[in-house]
Amino acid sequence: MNDKIELLAKALQESPSTVVFTGAGMSTESGLPDFRSSGGLWKQYRPEELASTDALNRNFEQFAAFYRQRIETLGDVQPNKGHRILAEWERLGLVSAVVTQNVDGLHQAAGSKTVWELHGTLTRVRCQSCGGEFPAKRFSEETFCGHCGGKLRPAVVLFGEMLPEKALSAAMDLALSCSLFLVLGSSLAVSPANLLPERAKRHGAGLFIVNNTPTHLDFLADGVIRGSIGDVLGKVNEMIRKD
Repeated sequence: MNDKIELLAKALQESPSTVVFTGAGMSTESGLPDFRSSGGLWKQYRPEELASTDALNRNFEQFAAFYRQRIETLGDVQPNKGHRILAEWERLGLVSAVVTQNVDGLHQAAGSKTVWELHGTLTRVRCQSCGGEFPAKRFSEETFCGHCGGKLRPAVVLFGEMLPEKALSAAMDLALSCSLFLVLGSSLAVSPANLLPERAKRHGAGLFIVNNTPTHLDFLADGVIRGSIGDVLGKVNEMIRKD
């Protein structure tokens, strides 16, 4: 594994434009569950029942209770070592942007500035009717808009909705133009986000994947590393500082 970590450190130092792509595994070290592992969120709940437009429209009380619980859980969660290292690398010019499937806001909380959220965020809620946006804590007190009476919902992408066009377009452009694409904690099972690493690789970027389980793009990567994201990034950071 150390050889691959050295390769990643070297690639990061030599890359003029590095994009980091993060999935749920990025935040498990902060105590948040992922989605598809044996203890993941979708082993407990069926997404089409609680995290969908159908639930929003037909089963709003359960929908609201589910997301109220998820929002409240975030209140005690802090960025982990991996989040903080990525923010530091951005400050140092080693990382150009973070593209994330996560909705927890932990990259921004750690200090990352250029973050494209493909699946929205749980840090805000919006009115389904008038589009007004509010801090997520509003959802713990009320689930209907004080302006128009419409349903409030988290500003995430639900099953049955399209990804935000601006974020997806930016991510696609970054994948086309970057020289290094680093995947952290994603199973790469969800489309169209999982098209980004292959897009980057096909256009000449180096590709590294750090994930606890295999992905369907491991064969395409210049390096695949199994292990804790915080530990791996910590070792890479030590190597970079020595140089």
